[in-house]
Amino acid sequence: MELRNIAIIAHVDHGKTTLVDAMLKQSGTFRENQQVAERIMDSNDLERERGITILAKCTSVQWKDLRINIVDTPGHADFGGEVERILSMVDGVVVLVDAAEGPMPQTKFVTGKALALGLRPIVVINKVDRGDARPHEVHDEVFDLFAALDADDHQLDFPTMFAVGRDGWADDSLEGPRQDLSALFDLIVKHVPPPASNIDAPFSMLATTLEADPYLGRVLTGRIHTGIVKTNMMVKGLSVDGALIEQFRISRIMSFRGIERLALDQAEAGDIVALAGMTKPTVADTICDLSVSEPLHAQPIDPPTLAMIFSVNDSPLAGTEGDKVTSRVIGARLKREAESNVAIHIRETDGKDAFEVAGRGELQLGVLIETMRREGFELSVSRPRVLFQTGPNGEKLEPIEEVFIDVDEEYSGVVVEKMTLRKAELTGMRPSGGGKTRVTFLAPSRGLIGYHGEFLTDTRGTGLMNRVYHGYAPFKGVIEGRRNGVLISNATGEAVTYALWNLEDRGPMFIPGGVRIYEGMIIGEHSRGNDLEVNALKAKQLTNVRASGKDEAVRLTPPRRMSLEQAIAYVQDDELVEVTPKSIRLRKQILDPNERKKAERAKKD
Repeated sequence: MELRNIAIIAHVDHGKTTLVDAMLKQSGTFRENQQVAERIMDSNDLERERGITILAKCTSVQWKDLRINIVDTPGHADFGGEVERILSMVDGVVVLVDAAEGPMPQTKFVTGKALALGLRPIVVINKVDRGDARPHEVHDEVFDLFAALDADDHQLDFPTMFAVGRDGWADDSLEGPRQDLSALFDLIVKHVPPPASNIDAPFSMLATTLEADPYLGRVLTGRIHTGIVKTNMMVKGLSVDGALIEQFRISRIMSFRGIERLALDQAEAGDIVALAGMTKPTVADTICDLSVSEPLHAQPIDPPTLAMIFSVNDSPLAGTEGDKVTSRVIGARLKREAESNVAIHIRETDGKDAFEVAGRGELQLGVLIETMRREGFELSVSRPRVLFQTGPNGEKLEPIEEVFIDVDEEYSGVVVEKMTLRKAELTGMRPSGGGKTRVTFLAPSRGLIGYHGEFLTDTRGTGLMNRVYHGYAPFKGVIEGRRNGVLISNATGEAVTYALWNLEDRGPMFIPGGVRIYEGMIIGEHSRGNDLEVNALKAKQLTNVRASGKDEAVRLTPPRRMSLEQAIAYVQDDELVEVTPKSIRLRKQILDPNERKKAERAKKD
């Protein structure tokens, strides 16, 4: 049967997963009356809640007498490690662009990788039914983007479709019949070349994604490069540098059919399959016939730019909410993550109870922490720090990101001012229609840590900020951190509403009354620049003259609740975020006030 392998590339929220849903439905993958979840491909809970794709996934559709393997890729730069490897499995890409927003940073990031691999794009301008849609201008912007990314003449001569993925139609002109996606299917068949496959050579395949299956063990997915693979065949795993990892027998070959996997007796070059039976090989390794000695070339992955320390939770409330609390269990879980996610690097620190986790951005590390707390882990995490490099002349280099901000015109001034304070360099400013302005910057990654919450406050929640890794550049100088100190509990017990009410003039609280607190825990923000130790356990003194019910009822201002990402961005270098399945608490790294003062004096000396 003839094959086509394609990847769908788009910026986050441009409708990629919704379009794949429509392709699955129209190709007859589901029965008419079959109940299917919306955004079928976003299968994990976090993906559904956040409305983003985190893991690349494969599916396939049958169109006439041909099978199309489709890879749905993440649309967020922090998960770029997934995207880069996936592109080596396909022969063509569908670049999906929102008809109003136009090509955004993630489109640029992934498309640049695809063009460099020589893949020929098909452009789909989606959501043309939006009130602020500008399909023809967006088409010109896509052409300019491809030209800026050094596309060759063949790649610049790309076909364009107009679509509304949610309604399930795509046509080659805006005046088309708007009935279904058949025009898009036909274009994929015509424009994307069949996979180059040499069936006569010995079997070889590059592993691009890894997962753990409770019944099959390790499962590696990739595209068969050459030859034929059969169940029970003896093969070996080779590392990137050609070293033998292990020899094993293939226990299962699975091919993607719709959203299900079918077990096969054999598969041949060009197809995308999942193999089971190995215990050691991982992502970027070559699975091949025993006669093969050279590994397949694996795409290099961009380096991590941020690191955080994950340590054992040693607060007085440790172990009360989670059941996975030891460093051994945390270390094993992180090593498992690093195996399947090549963009994450794990290093054990000198303390043995802590691990340095390096990744591509706050969102990627935030998703890992959120996943772990849902699995029952308790841990403490530090403020993220950027990873510096040393330049050829010994100078200090830091990671720089390209930042795209869409904001109402009246807020553009405050955004430019705040970004300049964070050592960002303004690279462009233009109206983007509908009273909005598109502002672009080159900003150091460390200046952007914790800025997103402030940005939403400054723009009254109407601004959109997108960032993408740009490269390393010389150190930009000192950036001012948080200006306010914090309110620290000086005792352990249950917070008393009356005491919190008396502390309100000191600054906003992070906790309500009645919650358990401990010495050294951060319970609020101080209105001044210094930290202040306070007593949140002090109850009202009652006398025999005054009855308890005489005074007015105490009314507390609602506390400032922080999400995980906000908490990680808020803490300073001497503070930690305590993460458990039920709570997110802020605390000082050293809980004892006397020890804390000693450490501060030693630091000054």
